[in-house]
Amino acid sequence: MLTHFDDAGQAHMVDVSDKVETKRTAVAEGRVVMRPETLALVIAGRAGKGDVLGIARVAGIMAAKRTADLIPLCHPLALSRVALELLPEPDTSSLRIEATVATTGPTGVEMEALTAVSAAALTVYDMLKAAEKSMRIEGIRLLSKDGGKSGSFRA
Repeated sequence: MLTHFDDAGQAHMVDVSDKVETKRTAVAEGRVVMRPETLALVIAGRAGKGDVLGIARVAGIMAAKRTADLIPLCHPLALSRVALELLPEPDTSSLRIEATVATTGPTGVEMEALTAVSAAALTVYDMLKAAEKSMRIEGIRLLSKDGGKSGSFRA
């Protein structure tokens, strides 16, 4: 059932006023694939624009908090946790990004976790594009979610 459409088929924001507030968590991931020499710049901390991992982490946190401003039908949420891990993976010449988001409220935080990963990946691209324009952002997906009426999900 698609809940973002009313009986007439028009898009609308779902009414969550009668939903029970529960603890909600979501984890999402994505990757930025790059040449080994570009990843080496990240690992060594020698990228021209500065601390790629630190700045991308902050960008992901900021984006999670602003998801309702970016995704039209998302509810603004008071987030209790936003954590990002950016892990270089030399075997695949990529940077893996994982976001964990939590709140206690009437609706889930899947979109906030996905938005955090997306913004962090775009920030990595922006900070490294002078070194490599052919980087690829791949595999952004929800890994898990807990809480709410629909219960748990694991990818």
